[in-house]
Amino acid sequence: MSNFFLAPVMAERLLIDHVGHRGDGVAFSNGATLYVPTTLAGEIVEAGPVAGHHPERRHLLSIEVASPERIAPFCPHFGLCGGCAIQHWQAGPYQAWKRAIVVETLAKAGFDCAVGELIDAHGSGRRRITLHARRSGHNVLKVGFSAANSHDIIPIHRCPVLDPGLAGAFDAAWAIAEALATVAKPLDLQFTATNSGLDVDVRGSGPITAAMVTALSAIAREYRLARLTRHGELILQQQPPRLAMGRAEVTLPPGSFLQATLAGEETLAREVIAGIGRARAVADLFCGVGPFALRLAEKVRVTAIDSALPALTALTAASHAPGLKPVTAVRRDLFRQPLVPQELRDFDAVVFDPPRQGAQAQATRLAASTVPVVVAVSCNIATFARDIRILTDGGYRLTSVVPIDQFRHSPHVELVAVLRR
Repeated sequence: MSNFFLAPVMAERLLIDHVGHRGDGVAFSNGATLYVPTTLAGEIVEAGPVAGHHPERRHLLSIEVASPERIAPFCPHFGLCGGCAIQHWQAGPYQAWKRAIVVETLAKAGFDCAVGELIDAHGSGRRRITLHARRSGHNVLKVGFSAANSHDIIPIHRCPVLDPGLAGAFDAAWAIAEALATVAKPLDLQFTATNSGLDVDVRGSGPITAAMVTALSAIAREYRLARLTRHGELILQQQPPRLAMGRAEVTLPPGSFLQATLAGEETLAREVIAGIGRARAVADLFCGVGPFALRLAEKVRVTAIDSALPALTALTAASHAPGLKPVTAVRRDLFRQPLVPQELRDFDAVVFDPPRQGAQAQATRLAASTVPVVVAVSCNIATFARDIRILTDGGYRLTSVVPIDQFRHSPHVELVAVLRR
């Protein structure tokens, strides 16, 4: 089987031992651990060195003996684009591997807890992306995703793992990049598919001229963008970008965080609601625009806390939807000023969904509290294990962990855990 990469240079014949936690095949040679992307356990391959400062990494050159679990990738950019790590593995073994990442990491951290089956939450695909626009040394414009383990850009006009609502994103991105052709800086173009159309935030351009604003406004109209902003500053809004969250409807702030897929958001929220049990007063920490808070408010009173004022403003406006119990939005930096035990005593349950760095300071205060139930949501198994250890050392019992796969074809996994006193 031929490969997608470079001509053989100092080729090595390797036996792939297993697939590592980042999705690369792992091989052992002369006392060294080597990583070969797009390979599977049991395969015998030829691989070459990677230029740069990655002596442990290899390019796949050819496959001598293929795994019976290997399948043909469905995207022509796979192996070049850095967006997907795994399209070449049958679904069953892939899902088992992804669940095993959670099981093995928790076991290594000393947790003995049942881990549920992996829930596929890819749904109709990813609804938000960041495309990059760069000019090469020959002044050739490239718009697309970053190459695997590189700062190079792979020009792309279509991506098969995206929600259909992002179908027009690539054409719009190329048009925006062309309109900003005189800007020397690299551009990052964040697209979100909403019920009103595409919401686009342009980043990295620096100051732009009045002529550029006019050109961008014309592009927004041509591609029927719901809104076009630059670093959050409005260029043109044809209609507010809205998304339903349970019974509520949220108008997104520019560039706001959103779960990657609608199915992922709904699955996480369902597990969170199940986790709080019969609680009547719930704190939703790191609440964002309210994907959990607004759904929780269909049955309980919620205090929603985050440091981002635009997100809280959007949540507050959405919380007035009919049929919701009161939602109190509080602005607070939970990294620098976590809720202390005295502030937590009136809650029956606490939900927290921090960024990838976790919530060490808040977990420490929670561990000293008397809150009966904590539901922890995470997108980083390492910081998740650290924060859960703090809680269990403080007297909580880890009762369940559910892994959720909204980033299909990648090593990323979401987690929802329930802890009880």
